[in-house]
Amino acid sequence: MTQQAEASRPHIPLQDRLRQLLDGPVALDKRALLGTLYAEISRYETLAYAAGWNDALVTVRHGARRDDA
Repeated sequence: MTQQAEASRPHIPLQDRLRQLLDGPVALDKRALLGTLYAEISRYETLAYAAGWNDALVTVRHGARRDDA
């Protein structure tokens, strides 16, 4: 999924999303539940990792602008 598509998805805190999965209308077997949980956690980790890189890039860009001045 692209970052633009990720940004258009509503942000649901991880605990709330996990609660939705556990208490949802469809009962998942253990394997399906673990697979879904793994995918959700991986998605959150990817977003956090990307956000960290974006923050680092902004910091570097601001530092480069100050050096040019």
